[in-house]
Formats: sequence, C-alpha cells, structure tokens
Amino acid sequence: MAESKATLSIDGKEIGEFPVLKGTAGTDVIDIRTLGSHGYFTYDPGFLATGSCESSITYIDGGKGVLQHRGYPIDSLAKQADYLEVCYILLNGDAPTQSEYEEFKSIITTHTMVHEKLVHFFHGFLPDAHPMAMLCGVVGAMSSFYHSDLDITDPAQRKRSAHRLIAKMPTIAAMAYKYSVGQPFVYPRNELSYAENFLHMMFSVPAEEYIVSPTVANAMDRIFTLHADHEQNASTSTVRLAGSSGANPYACIAAGVASLWGPAHGGANEACLTMLEQIGSLENVAEYVAKAKDKNDPFRLMGFGHRVYKNFDPRATVMRETCHEVLNELGISDPLLDVAMALEKVALEDPYFIEKKLYPNVDFYSGIILKAIGIPSSMFTVIFAMSRTVGWIAHWDEMLSQPGQKIGRPRQKYTGEINREFVPLNKR
Repeated sequence: MAESKATLSIDGKEIGEFPVLKGTAGTDVIDIRTLGSHGYFTYDPGFLATGSCESSITYIDGGKGVLQHRGYPIDSLAKQADYLEVCYILLNGDAPTQSEYEEFKSIITTHTMVHEKLVHFFHGFLPDAHPMAMLCGVVGAMSSFYHSDLDITDPAQRKRSAHRLIAKMPTIAAMAYKYSVGQPFVYPRNELSYAENFLHMMFSVPAEEYIVSPTVANAMDRIFTLHADHEQNASTSTVRLAGSSGANPYACIAAGVASLWGPAHGGANEACLTMLEQIGSLENVAEYVAKAKDKNDPFRLMGFGHRVYKNFDPRATVMRETCHEVLNELGISDPLLDVAMALEKVALEDPYFIEKKLYPNVDFYSGIILKAIGIPSSMFTVIFAMSRTVGWIAHWDEMLSQPGQKIGRPRQKYTGEINREFVPLNKR
C-alpha cells in the first residue's frame, strides 16, 4: 500500500502524483504505471533504476553485502543446507520438513533420466560445438517431449515442469561435456546425491568408475547453491519477459540460457581463468597488479569486485573457504592456481584493493575450484546455467501465479527520421 506520493513537475507544471510503494525491505519504488497516460515514459537504459516486478524470492542489499533467499541468508543456506533443499525453498517459500525434503529429493532423483530420443539431438552438433550451444538447443527441444505439461495456467503442470528441469539439467549438461570430448554418455545413478551424480556423469568412463571425493562433491553442491538465484539479473529478466508472452517453460529456460551465455553475465568465471592464463606465472603477478592499478592501462582484474555488491560478495566468503579445502585435498601443482592464490593475497592485503573494495568475488573462487577438479572453462557457464535453472523457474512460476500479468513491452526514446517521403525505386 502506498504511504506517500511523488509529484512530477515539468517546466513548473505539475504532471501528476504517483504512489510510493514499500516492500518488506530494500528501496521504495515509485509506481509510474499511469505515467504514459500523461504523455511521458521514463528513460532508463539497462533498467538500472527500474523495478520490473514484485517478487518475494530473493532479496539483495549490495551496499551491506546481503543476499537472502526467501529470507534465509545465503551463508546459512550454503553451510547448513544442500542444493536440493535450497531448490525446495526457492520454489515453495519455506524450508521443508524432513518428510517434505525426502519426498522432493525422491521426485528429482527419479526424473534425472532423459528420453533416449533427446540423446540423439547431440549428434546433430559438430564435435567442436560450444557446450552452451548444445545446452540452449536441447533445453528448448524438451518442449517437444512433454506435450501434456505445457498448460502454463495449471499450477500442477508448472510444478512438474519445474521438477523435470531441475532433475534433467545435470544430465543434459554432462552430456554436452561428454559429446564435446568424444566420450560416451554416462547415465545417472539414483543412489548418488545431486552433486555426486553430476560429477559421476561428467567424469566416469566405461573402463574406470569415477570415485567422487566428498570434499569435491561438497564444493560442487555449494557452487550450485551460491549460483541458484540472484534476483532480477539479465537472464532472470529474460526468462520473465519470455514467460510474459505465454511461452512454455522449456522455451523460457532456453532463453535464460542464451542470455547467461553473454560474457558480461555468465562468463565471468571463464573470463577469470582467461586472465590467469594471461598472467601466466608468479613472476608476472606484480607487473599485472601494477597494470590493474593504472587507470590508463586497459588490463582489468577479472573476478574482483562486483556490480551489485559494493562492500563484499557474501557468496565469496563461503566459496573462499571451500576453495582452499579443495586445493588442500587435491594437492594440485598448477601454475595458474598459484597465480590465483597470489592475486587473492594481494587483493586482501594491498591498501589499493581494500580502498577500492576490489575483493575476490564468487566467480574468482568458483573458477579456481572448477579448474582444480578438471572441468574445462567451456563448461563453466553451463554449470552456472544448471545451477540457476531453479531460480529462473521459481521466478517464472511466481510471475504466472500473480494476477493481472501482462506481456512485457518496454518503450523507447525514438531518435530516427520522421515523415520522410518515399521515392519509388525506379526514380531513385
């Protein structure tokens, strides 16, 4: 309910009053839905000051380093819950009881297999196709397999679609990897946890079974949890916009995958690894740190600071601890990992980085973990998409559950020609 109003005046003339709406936390919003009737639109490229929807799923306060899902702080979830419990919370609003959790886990586990005909889609891709291209295409194609669950007005069908997507994304993601390296597909095993099953499908081969390390499985589960949702980011907004047209859930999630593929969004941890490769060795760290401090030098440290979090990334605090656990257990000798740890030390101790708040973020640590366990950088964004699927589908379902939803239709500031006389081709 509006507690106050904002008055808009242009050239001294009052245009109208607009309600100021308050949520349970965060920034108040000015309801400008009637502004168009006054002959004006707002202009906000990138939607940096626009509230596009009403949501009760995720709350972020970037200035204070706060990230909460349904009111639960992200560090509590990452340390005390597994990914499937977080999925339940995002989808249903509350933490499950033991019986609710076991039922949910059973549903997801029994839906991990994909239709054998879906497997054949992969063979239409060239061997060097990017795994994200395969993921985008195959997820979109899932709608052709589940005709009986495409009525988006039916909450039960939406729920089954949500369960199906969460369950099958690891299988599809692992298949994309196996196809890219020329290895046979590995089918899921129901006795394994969500993270263990993904690692099993990624790394098992017929000649030798992959033994999943509990430390690595825990790290992978935390990566899933820490990427599960992040409010109205580019890919989530894409899913919502696609869903506002009435598109089926698989088309909407494929749209989210496509948006996430952009290097400015989901490619941050891959860009971080590319930066480490550019630095190359410990001997070059000081040189590149100096370049990063030079505002006239184009070099930028990737994986440090965050657009939303102006103080610290709450996800990175958990991920840092997990990263060191994995590196200590695996004992890997890798020059790039040595470079990463040297950069971390600089960022946490150098006054320049402390003052600028260029702290290592979640992408920095997750990229290091994924590299350490043998996952190629081309799969980093695929894993991000797999993790974020639950957030996308939760926002999609929430949007469709709210009354009076309309198709998204932004407006523009037109700067082109007007009222030009058209001359027929034979007279030009």
